Amino acid sequence: VAPEGPSFSWGVIFRGVALPLFVLPAAITLGYVVSSLRLLLFFVALSVLLAYLIDPLVGLIRRPFQSRHLERFMPRPLAIVIAFAIVLSVVGLAVSYIAPRTVEQARDFGASIPSYANSLRQAIQDMNRRFDRLRVPEEVQTRINDQLVAVGEQITTTAGSFVFSTLIYLPWLIIVPILTFFMLKDGDLIRISTLRMFPPGRWRERAGLVLSDISNTLAAYTRAMLVSSVFIGTICSIGFYIIGMRYALLLGILAGIFEFVPLLGPLTIGIISTAVGALGSDPRRGIWVAIFLIVLRVFHDYVSYPRIVRGGIHLHPLLIILSVLAGEQIAGITGVFLAIPIVAILTVMYKHVLEHQGRRTLLESLRAPEPVAELPEGDER
Repeated sequence: VAPEGPSFSWGVIFRGVALPLFVLPAAITLGYVVSSLRLLLFFVALSVLLAYLIDPLVGLIRRPFQSRHLERFMPRPLAIVIAFAIVLSVVGLAVSYIAPRTVEQARDFGASIPSYANSLRQAIQDMNRRFDRLRVPEEVQTRINDQLVAVGEQITTTAGSFVFSTLIYLPWLIIVPILTFFMLKDGDLIRISTLRMFPPGRWRERAGLVLSDISNTLAAYTRAMLVSSVFIGTICSIGFYIIGMRYALLLGILAGIFEFVPLLGPLTIGIISTAVGALGSDPRRGIWVAIFLIVLRVFHDYVSYPRIVRGGIHLHPLLIILSVLAGEQIAGITGVFLAIPIVAILTVMYKHVLEHQGRRTLLESLRAPEPVAELPEGDER
């Protein structure tokens, strides 16, 4: 005999109706806090990512002493200081060699934007003469030309004020290594203090698993982004030099930086590089640039990047695009950089919530119970 109808408990009603009413204001409040503190959150996130990058080097420095049971001669704080000295030395040498050439190319590129605008205008006029029916209106041509000139002026101004901008954010840049040092030094204490917030037993064990998965996810993301950025920047710089691009170093560095913005970043640098190559002295160079970037993108997405991540973040491309766009709307450039790690952390927490409650979906408890037929009396089947 089937039951008359599904019976809903107060817990089911709360999860299905009342809980979303609390979640929405909480999400709005969180968005306001993130938007207000976006600069602080950006540098804190930068410190966390830097800590994940330096931690393997700290372990490598201490490993010979640990293998000989001589840890007292290389305590963790001293190993962190040595790791910082190595990283800062390498970065300082790279910046001192690359920065002057990059700034010079950026200024030259900004000054060349008007000539690129004239080349584009000439190309449009040639197209109008060949295809009268596809004629581009004069207003559109003028608007394109004005926009390109404005972009050139912006690039020139940005390159010229690079040092001034660095001085403005210098206090924050000093805080980043300090935060990173304490995160590396007291990481285990922070983890233990966090676990003590949960009652012993099942809850604390689950919290430990969540923290471990989040740590592994952030480590994989940081490693993948850094290696991908260096790889793409280096290969693009070499490839642009071989093709004969005027601003090979600048475009290569931009390609490495834009790699931190999944999907949208590579598309942007692809459009910029192809346009620079096509509007130069040899228009065929733009075709070679496009072919080179397409081949590099396919190789990196399907061959090199899966080997870099190795079980780290696996998000659908549509979710990545929406996350990046939402992050930009909430917190600007800071939101763009933080969107993917935040979504990945929320994905890890969602998975553990379901595992902790023994469910496959979040709203599984709202499903009506399946009717159970009673066997007739005396039926032994």
